[in-house]
Amino acid sequence: MIINIEKKEFSEAVSRVSRFAERKSATLPVLAGIAIVAGDDGIKLRATNLETGIDFKMGGTIEQPGVVALPAITLREITSSFSGTGTIKLEHTGDTVLISSSAGRSTLKTLAYEDFPTLPFPEAPTAKFTLPGVSIRTLVLTVAGCASPSTVRPELASVLLSAEGGIVKAVATDSFRLAEKKISVTGSVAPFSILIPAKNAIDIVQTLPDTDVDVLIDEHQCAFSWPGGIVTTRLVTVPYPDYTQIIPKQFVSEATLLRKDFEAVLRRTAIFSDSFQKIRVGFSTTEKKIAFSARNSDVGESSENVPASISGEAIELSFNHRYLAAPLSLISSENLSLSAAGIGRPLIIKGIGDNTFLYLVMPMNQ
Repeated sequence: MIINIEKKEFSEAVSRVSRFAERKSATLPVLAGIAIVAGDDGIKLRATNLETGIDFKMGGTIEQPGVVALPAITLREITSSFSGTGTIKLEHTGDTVLISSSAGRSTLKTLAYEDFPTLPFPEAPTAKFTLPGVSIRTLVLTVAGCASPSTVRPELASVLLSAEGGIVKAVATDSFRLAEKKISVTGSVAPFSILIPAKNAIDIVQTLPDTDVDVLIDEHQCAFSWPGGIVTTRLVTVPYPDYTQIIPKQFVSEATLLRKDFEAVLRRTAIFSDSFQKIRVGFSTTEKKIAFSARNSDVGESSENVPASISGEAIELSFNHRYLAAPLSLISSENLSLSAAGIGRPLIIKGIGDNTFLYLVMPMNQ
């Protein structure tokens, strides 16, 4: 195999594809590699960790077709150090590949390409729809931070994607907080509900283009396809909890306040939170304010009031301050609504005028 590729394009492609390779695999070393395929379909880069996989097309010229697998980490380190413009040449001979440019040359040992597994693909999809890649990215990245970092319960370490009635939704929860994001779609979308491991979902959406992406789903796989490539992932097949049952329909106290005020007071009060990162939030209906307080025996204590429009009952709840602050970077509205369902029950945070995003957080024990 001999190919010529533009430096910047190759560097960006390797960076994109390498996230789908294993860091290290004792049982199948090629899983820690990137396969480069040069043939009738042009030049493609492939990688898989058996959970996710990618087949990515790129430009360049082929002097001699062929296939080769190279260690992903080493190749990424080499390509990320490229400077300037121009092309590089890859020449495969025996068990090495020569990477050369006007600036210099490197020789890299190959991996056994014949061991490279076939990328899975939904051959008989039960659902198919098209969305801009930027919309899929927004759906996933808005909620993925609420997925559990632990895989003990794989459903909680996943992102739920579903569609019904022209709305595509993404949901994630670790049982302490929950985020839901909705996007309207044009045309008909058959109802579906799938679970993608959160880490896989993040890697995938960061690879997608902003333009239209075809999504194909079967019982065990989901594929994201566009003219420049395809990404696949396995699905989690355990049932997802009926999260709609924990979203309150009625509230004992509701408040509206400026997002910038909420963000600032959380930042100051958090300085005085204890080892559990707890702060207290009190709704005062008579004084039309929300009181934020925290106490740390090693640091001191803080108490601060923020003006708000409040209706309902007076109530005080305790929260992990990180969980309260988490949705603020995801809300663009200048005003927030805080809706409390009662002692020991969830608090709902939304942006005023935005019905596409909901954030739920459970209070801590008092």
